[in-house]
Amino acid sequence: MRYRALSLGLFLGLAALVSPLAGARRDGFGLAVIVDGCEAPELHHDGRIYVEALRGREFTLRISNPTAERIAVALSVDGRNVVDARHTSANDAAKWILAPGLSIEIPGWQVSGETSRKFFFTDTARSYAKWLGDTRNVGTIEAVFFREKRRWASPPAVHGGTGPGARPEESSRLRRDAPAAPGSAHGKQEADAFAATGIGERTDFPVQWVAFNEEAKPAARIAVRYEFRRELVRLGVLPRRDDALAS
Repeated sequence: MRYRALSLGLFLGLAALVSPLAGARRDGFGLAVIVDGCEAPELHHDGRIYVEALRGREFTLRISNPTAERIAVALSVDGRNVVDARHTSANDAAKWILAPGLSIEIPGWQVSGETSRKFFFTDTARSYAKWLGDTRNVGTIEAVFFREKRRWASPPAVHGGTGPGARPEESSRLRRDAPAAPGSAHGKQEADAFAATGIGERTDFPVQWVAFNEEAKPAARIAVRYEFRRELVRLGVLPRRDDALAS
C-alpha cells in the first residue's frame, strides 16, 4: 500500500470547486496550464498537445477530477515530481489527492508542508532542472491519474508530517537532445535555449500527508509539451510569420 500522497487543506479545496473543468482531457480527467488566470491555448500537432511558453511569465497547473470518488494524481514538470522534485515512475511518485468533482490549481514546486515556489517559464540555462543537474525532460508536463482501491478492511492510520523538500543533489547528469552534434559547444548553447521551468518566489500553499491506496494501473495520463514560439514554428506546430522567431 502507498501512503505518499498529498491532500489540499479544506479551505483550498472549497475555493477550487468553483474552477471550471477544462483543458486537456482524458476520460474526463483534466490538465490545464494557467497563465494570468486564463488557460493557455492548446495546440494539437502529430498527436501531441503543445502550449506556447511565454518567457518570464508565471503559470499554475489545474488538475481536475470529474468522478464521484477520490483520485490520486502524479504531477510532474520537466520530468520532476512537483511535490519532492524526484525523478520517479508515476506509480512510485508522491501524489495529490483530489476529492470527488474537485479541480485544484498547483502554483509551483512544493518545498515544505506550508510553502511552494512558483512555476515560471524560462530557458533551460536558468531552469530548476539545470540546477538539479538533469535537463533531459525539459519542456514536459504530465499528470497521471489513479483510482483508489476498494477498501475491504479498516483504512490505515493517516500519516502526519509534511512533504519532503527538493533534493538538488539527486542527479549529476545533464543531457538534452539538440539539433547540433552531442557534446559540441553549439549543441550545448542550443540545448540551454529551450523552454524550461524555473523555481520562483515563495507562496503559501499548505498541504498534509494522507493515506491513499491506489490501483496499479493509471486511469488516465495527460501529457503537454511547452515550447517557445520559435521552436513551435520550427516543429510546424505554428505557421511561420515574419515575427515568429522574435520570442
